[in-house]
Amino acid sequence: MNKQRKKANKFLPFIPEAEFYFSKGVKAFQKQRFDQSVRWLTKAIDSDPTNPLYKCQLSVVYTETGKYHRANQLLNHVLQNNDYVDCYYLLANNYAHLGLLNDSMKYAKTYLEKEPEGEFGEEAEMLMELIEFELEDEEFDDWLLEEEDDLLKYQETVFYMMENEEWQKAIPLIHEMLLLFPDHLVVRHDYAQALFYTGEEQKAIDLEMKIFKEVGNSLHSMINLALFYYEAEQHEAYEKIINELIHVYPLHADQQIKLAVTMAKTGNYDVAYRRFTRINRGMARGHLSFYKWFSITCYHIGKKELAFDLWEDGCLKHRALQDHVAPWQES
Repeated sequence: MNKQRKKANKFLPFIPEAEFYFSKGVKAFQKQRFDQSVRWLTKAIDSDPTNPLYKCQLSVVYTETGKYHRANQLLNHVLQNNDYVDCYYLLANNYAHLGLLNDSMKYAKTYLEKEPEGEFGEEAEMLMELIEFELEDEEFDDWLLEEEDDLLKYQETVFYMMENEEWQKAIPLIHEMLLLFPDHLVVRHDYAQALFYTGEEQKAIDLEMKIFKEVGNSLHSMINLALFYYEAEQHEAYEKIINELIHVYPLHADQQIKLAVTMAKTGNYDVAYRRFTRINRGMARGHLSFYKWFSITCYHIGKKELAFDLWEDGCLKHRALQDHVAPWQES
């Protein structure tokens, strides 16, 4: 009798396996609860890093939410260790979304060569037909298409590094872009910002002022100069530009985010809050800076619960944000 009681009282702990996490992630994805899906699938990967299916499914979630760079990173990591054929179609799909048609065509062909009767065979063939139609309709020659594809690849990588404040890593890539695409103005703005945050403050200001004089009232130049003057404590120059920017309302989502972040970084939290609330959240998903500085803004104007929620949401969408310091963590 005593033995039976001991057995009854002896419970085995429930330890979820990777497959359990994966199934929860798939169910959350099917219900379009993408943040929950990312959490469960990340747990599945942590529990069993060797299973390529888990990473592929997580890449699908990232694709669905517009994070093509993160999706491609996962897929390429899988292909480094396994010839998991589905990755080729998923990469083809992502590159098509990014407008990198030549790369998309290449991966779709590879998928069909390796798995002619595969699950995504019909989709791959349709994708190739669409790409061929687009390429036939293009007025540019192949060389120009390849150049545009290369530029987009560089831009995507540099954007990721700058959003994560990896300035030292970004500079060599920006140097290459300056050589390859000397007429592309955004590259010069990015270079000025990277210079400033790696200690070459005056060189960055001089470069941005040169662009500003060449181009005229460039919003990108004004945003960079406002940040530079504020952090360099050049108060008069800063006040002149920030007073102009307060009256600017860009239409493009990327510019809206940059301007809202600038207002937050320069301590204009009330203005920043109004700007952040005007931004379409769907367009801001890929911007770590949106979640970080919107959260910081909310914290400083007393909306602390919203600040915590934004930071948590940002950490789920951008794991690198976990390495940043939240305002309530500052000593």
